[in-house]
Amino acid sequence: MRSTQQNRIMWANLSDIANQVNWHGHKLTKDEWKDVLTAALKRQKVVPGIDGGFVVLGYSTRNMEVGEMNELIELSYAFGTQQGVKFSAIED
Repeated sequence: MRSTQQNRIMWANLSDIANQVNWHGHKLTKDEWKDVLTAALKRQKVVPGIDGGFVVLGYSTRNMEVGEMNELIELSYAFGTQQGVKFSAIED
């Protein structure tokens, strides 16, 4: 199971991204960014919604192991850096 420290880093990164990135004209919440980044990491399926739009068939970060969470954190840093995000420092 992922560590408490990984969880803190992940949410800090998601907050920084949510506060600083405008994604195709949308300001996403940190929860929405978690979905976007997790979908990219896990190559999730996307299907049409019943009333329009699309639904990402989910993969919960709750059950991620340490290695998977490391990959998600690295992806958040890589994506954020590409978007010009200034990440806040996490204290131990």
